[in-house]
Amino acid sequence: MKSLQLTFVIVSLLLFLDCTTADDTTQINDPQPTESIYFPPISSEIWDTKSMSDLGWNETNLQPLLDFLEEKNTKGFIMLHNGKIVVEHYMNGHTATSPWYWASAGKTLTTATTGIAQDEGLLNINDKVSDYLGTGWTSTSLEKENLITNKSLLSMTSGLDDTLGEDISAENLQYIADAGERWAYHGVFLKLQDVVSSASNQSWNSYFNTKLKDPIGMSGSWIPFGDLNVYWSTTRSMARFGLLTLANGTWENIQIVSQNFINESTNTSQSINQAYGYLWWLNGKSSYHLPQSQIEFQGELIPNAPNDMFCALGRDDQKIYVVPSKKLVIIRMGESADTTNFALSSFDNDLWEKINLVIN
Repeated sequence: MKSLQLTFVIVSLLLFLDCTTADDTTQINDPQPTESIYFPPISSEIWDTKSMSDLGWNETNLQPLLDFLEEKNTKGFIMLHNGKIVVEHYMNGHTATSPWYWASAGKTLTTATTGIAQDEGLLNINDKVSDYLGTGWTSTSLEKENLITNKSLLSMTSGLDDTLGEDISAENLQYIADAGERWAYHGVFLKLQDVVSSASNQSWNSYFNTKLKDPIGMSGSWIPFGDLNVYWSTTRSMARFGLLTLANGTWENIQIVSQNFINESTNTSQSINQAYGYLWWLNGKSSYHLPQSQIEFQGELIPNAPNDMFCALGRDDQKIYVVPSKKLVIIRMGESADTTNFALSSFDNDLWEKINLVIN
């Protein structure tokens, strides 16, 4: 905990100049039945809002939702409808300009950046990882290593041993099954950042900033934390990324990442875990697997949430929920709601029970 607190202090200092004070004079426009999706300006904290009454939401149930969030250690919470802010609250000592870690919700940033590199013709997700990193990046035989593609890393089907911890040095990446034959939640996906760096002949940070972060006006930085590379940003920056995905990879009139890749990313990516795309979790499937388990659980990932929802789920309940049918992006940042978890928790279903009382 002391190391996490120290990291928070360091990150806060690093990101202080990257975050600007929220403008209290955000504009309010009445929605139109055929309104197009709204994108907040790139270099401004102005972000148009929309009232709950205009949407027909139940305003009397908002405060119980906020009380629940505060009780469950939430720091930042945002609800967007078609890009405009409907609900935005900060609690438990957090503010609009405070950075917080995405944890594994940030995996989807790697997904999008990999898709951009493929769109630019720099890489192909069906290629072997060793085409970009060279052979010997694992401790498996060359024959088994050559089975591992970039898509294997995106879909968590590398076949590498997930029981050996988050160390992704070659010595710790050991064979347990052929690529594609086993789904296991594993930090080896971070090798995709090395693939993108090699393919683009740029550092990961430089390519990410130029191609994804800056074009949609995000703040934040990648901060090494142990063997992991963790993204930290404001809650609004997380909302910007969720909005990009809701808009099928476009920002205003610019295609940041192709719609085809977004579609692939947010649909089942392999035959083992129906509820997993390219590092995105998928609701509405008949079964799912969870981190650190080979058990197939029957039923939907989050029964109280809409069937078409896909989500980025991070340790200690960092959440990006995207619901195309309802034009919603919902962000939750904070400490663990209950017990430490790696992705899904009971909090997801409990939170959606409260959200439904507001939006339905």
